[in-house]
Amino acid sequence: MSRRDWSLLIEDMLEAIGKIEAYLAGYDEATFQADSRTVDAVVRNLEVLGEAANALPAAIQSTVPGVDWRGLVGLRNRLIHEYFGVSLSTVWVIATRELPPLRLALQACRNQLP
Repeated sequence: MSRRDWSLLIEDMLEAIGKIEAYLAGYDEATFQADSRTVDAVVRNLEVLGEAANALPAAIQSTVPGVDWRGLVGLRNRLIHEYFGVSLSTVWVIATRELPPLRLALQACRNQLP
């Protein structure tokens, strides 16, 4: 995969995180769980995030320390295949606590591109 190709995957991931953050702006967990459209939008973008993570070459993944790449891909698989068993509280925690540091790590990776 060329550098341009994987850099686009990083951009896809950052875009998905940005959308999730925008969807959740001003929400608390109860408001999020009660709003099925926002739940659907957040879950969809977590799926996109996991799909892009899965396509990112291991050599590039290794340059972004502290990211649980297998966990991101596993989350995507669980959201798609076990959607009725997904805890919205878990989705909330991932979206509000785990995505901000991931965004920073991905931005740092992107900024290292020539």
